Amino acid sequence: AHSAKPITSPVPPSLYPTLAFFLLVFGLIVTASFFIYAATSAKKNRSLAKELVTGGVASVFLGFGSLFLLLSSGVYV
Repeated sequence: AHSAKPITSPVPPSLYPTLAFFLLVFGLIVTASFFIYAATSAKKNRSLAKELVTGGVASVFLGFGSLFLLLSSGVYV
């Protein structure tokens, strides 16, 4: 029989806190730019595509930042 190799993370666990910090900071900056854009542009001048892209980028970075925050604090999801 062929022995199975243990599953390991492609990212070293020592990088989890650093990744969490930078991903969350960048996600919050993109979120802030989204809110500033929504609050300062007139309704007829807004672009749905720009709002969707900005919201999607912020969502991805905040999601991965939250994942690495959980991983760095010992909650393995």
